[in-house]
Amino acid sequence: MSKPKRYTITTALPYTNGPIHIGHLAGVYVPADIYARYLRLTGNDVAFIGGSDEHGVPITIKAKKEGVSPQDVVDKYHAIIKKSFEDFGITFDNYSRTSAPIHHKTASDFFKTLDKKGEFIEETTEQLYDEEANQFLADRFVVGTCPKCGNEESYGDQCENCGTSHNATDLINPKSAITGNVPTLKQTKHWFLPLDKHEAFLKEWILKGHKKDWKPNVYGQCKSWIDDGLRPRAVTRDLDWGIPVPAEGGEGKVLYVWFDAPIGYISSTKEWADRVGKDWEPYWKDKDTKLVHFIGKDNIVFHCIIFPAMLKAEGSYILPENVPANEFLNLEGNKLSTSKNWAVWLPEYLKEFPGQQDVLRYALNANAPETKDTDFTWKDFQARNNNELVAIFGNFINRVVVLTNKYYEGIVPAPSNFTQVDAEILAKIKAYPDVIASSIERYRFREAGQELMNLARLGNKYLADEEPWKVIKVDEARTQTIMYVSVQIASALATLCEPFLPFTSTKLKGILNVTLSAVETSWNEVSTKETLLPAGHKIGKAELLFSKIEDETIQKQLDKLEASKKANEAANKTLEPQKDTITFEDFTKLDVRVGTILEAEKMPKTKKLLKLKIDTGIDTRTIVSGIAESFNAEEVVGKRVTVLVNLAPRALRGVESQGMILMTETAEGKLVFVNPDDASVGNGLSIS
Repeated sequence: MSKPKRYTITTALPYTNGPIHIGHLAGVYVPADIYARYLRLTGNDVAFIGGSDEHGVPITIKAKKEGVSPQDVVDKYHAIIKKSFEDFGITFDNYSRTSAPIHHKTASDFFKTLDKKGEFIEETTEQLYDEEANQFLADRFVVGTCPKCGNEESYGDQCENCGTSHNATDLINPKSAITGNVPTLKQTKHWFLPLDKHEAFLKEWILKGHKKDWKPNVYGQCKSWIDDGLRPRAVTRDLDWGIPVPAEGGEGKVLYVWFDAPIGYISSTKEWADRVGKDWEPYWKDKDTKLVHFIGKDNIVFHCIIFPAMLKAEGSYILPENVPANEFLNLEGNKLSTSKNWAVWLPEYLKEFPGQQDVLRYALNANAPETKDTDFTWKDFQARNNNELVAIFGNFINRVVVLTNKYYEGIVPAPSNFTQVDAEILAKIKAYPDVIASSIERYRFREAGQELMNLARLGNKYLADEEPWKVIKVDEARTQTIMYVSVQIASALATLCEPFLPFTSTKLKGILNVTLSAVETSWNEVSTKETLLPAGHKIGKAELLFSKIEDETIQKQLDKLEASKKANEAANKTLEPQKDTITFEDFTKLDVRVGTILEAEKMPKTKKLLKLKIDTGIDTRTIVSGIAESFNAEEVVGKRVTVLVNLAPRALRGVESQGMILMTETAEGKLVFVNPDDASVGNGLSIS
């Protein structure tokens, strides 16, 4: 395509059954926002479209767990997600929701158009059914073993371990996620989109047409699907939450979420166009529009094969020019998991790191999973901030602003003769917009972000080499030139950093006093203007763009994750089975008494053992107990305990232990004393 007249940019619609986390941001929303901001800065007509996916089984599962209606769930999380995006600086032109009336109508009309054109086939098939719940089991109401990779916790529509999409009936040993029962098969009628009918078109369009410009991970997954042979896929489901099927015989059925959700891009565009007084159709139906879908790798098939087949079948829509899907982001060496709370949630981050949106944006982009899965660690986050944003970008800007104020009261000095080094620096500044743009337009956002940081590095090196703080003592004219050149770099950074560091860009433009002024520089002007900040322009005082993140702050985040890990281990911990049955006579042989710990000391050269002196009521005796990793000696003195007093003595590390204290262990692995609560129970009383 020659230069497009306009761009339609879409982002995967997040399920409204929980807040946004860093996996969503790194995979979809940060790269999409960088792209949209860049396009706007370069003067393009952009519709950046998003919204909440409010149908589908995950919503109903969440509602059942919380004892509320699905509408209650989507209302709650749509508001949380929308505000999080706004606070984080994701600049959607429209953020809609699939429960909106305009979406219900758009999706229903789309279905009716395809149905009228004969693009569906109607079939009665056997579907999994939960007899106890009295309902068909769609999608994530079924859990079983993935037929491809053997993952025993695969969902009915997709395996999150290997990424394979399948039908619920393909699962091995399926179970109902509602009751845990083994489902039966029951006949039901559904509408299917015959993907096999579109196989030749998809082969031509993807395998030939996009072999060179689509990312290898996207192209490879599409090729695998097409090579395996495409089959009809149901577009309806037996559910009571969603868009009712607008056809005879559709009672009690809804449009399958994978069918209605991508249509949400169209309905959201309609909503935006209506609000701003534009015609929505050119953004979806004009061949001079470039359509780009930003998604994660688990949505590749839906956006590259199924949705294009739907658009092609309808007949009046353009197809995506590119689908730059990212791989997955892991967290501290483990897969992100919302159910296990193994995530960094965006609302929590915004609360705990106020004013530091750009730090997370930068860290996620610098480590983006563009070609393979990557790992987010809090230590890397800290290092990106301290070693790059603070030490390189922030340091350069601070030195330029401080020195300009110190030497010239904030007024940009007039340069004299430029040296070869000065000329080279000024030429490099002019080259950076195209360098960064080239990476962005090839969806290499990590590379683009590093090129931006290279411009800051260039500035730091220039200052370090030219040493204006020394030159000022011997050559005033040369110092003016050095500071003039440095200010030009700072001005370029203020403009070029906006897609990556939008809050920083706003702050830096304020410091340079260029916001809404005649000297504000556009992206393209960085390359074309002779002077970015003219001599005589007065800048403001220095403010820190970034602040160092201390170890204690990072440790708090690691402690939160550790707490989640322990909670998961506790939840998964199984109780020991009952031991062999004993007789009453066996039990009566045990002499268990109430006692009090009088003294305690750590056994030398051991990690676990405490030497205890205990008043058992019948005597005072020594017992060695392996509780030192859970308790220190001082805190157990005075504890009332339960003691097995007629256990045969045993020598431990040279000390004779005369009995055993009864303990239990919590799910988290912490030892707990088994002791009487009632203070009237005295030492020596038997427990029976």
